[in-house]
Amino acid sequence: MQEPDPELQKRLPPGQVLTGKWPVLTYGLTPHPSMRKWTFRCFGLVEEEVSWTWEEFLKLPRAEITSDVHCVTRWSKLENRWEGIHIRELMKHVKIRPQAAAVMIHAEAGYTTTIGLEDLIDDDVLLALKHNGRDLEPDHGGPCRLVVPKLYFWKSAKWVRAFEFLDVNAPGFWEVNGYHMHGDPWKEERYSDQETRAMQQMRAEALRKLRDR
Repeated sequence: MQEPDPELQKRLPPGQVLTGKWPVLTYGLTPHPSMRKWTFRCFGLVEEEVSWTWEEFLKLPRAEITSDVHCVTRWSKLENRWEGIHIRELMKHVKIRPQAAAVMIHAEAGYTTTIGLEDLIDDDVLLALKHNGRDLEPDHGGPCRLVVPKLYFWKSAKWVRAFEFLDVNAPGFWEVNGYHMHGDPWKEERYSDQETRAMQQMRAEALRKLRDR
């Protein structure tokens, strides 16, 4: 039996198992949107809403980033080469208001997940159009998915369509259904029952605030 490479093992967060495959995990059916109607928009706590058609989106400058993927279901896939729109390139076109603290990621079929603003606007985050030199397949989030390597992969929403800037870090689809608000794989932040009391209070307050709007 071959011993695992110790250097690779160092890149695996606690509880993760290395895979060479890319498992397909999706809640519901894989969407196939009309690209003539496709848009990506930024709204909420911004000075002015911004949106792009697919053709306009493809004209934005591209970046390449190589990163590891860590799924909350305990598999990790290393050395993924992504090509797409770097988050900081996108943010050149968006003027967020000072009170913005988090972003609700909106995707096809009403899926949402939430990310703190600091985690989103970071060096290794992009809206990916390609994986290892090929267009993203629909099963893996094509035509466009978010990639946030520092967090469990459910935060890297497939089929992303919009960023909503909020003043509260409100739970999205999986966070409402028992997943952790933050999702750091190195801290094994998998489920909501692992959250601190302060984080649980913030979660409850954010839900109340959104319901009152």
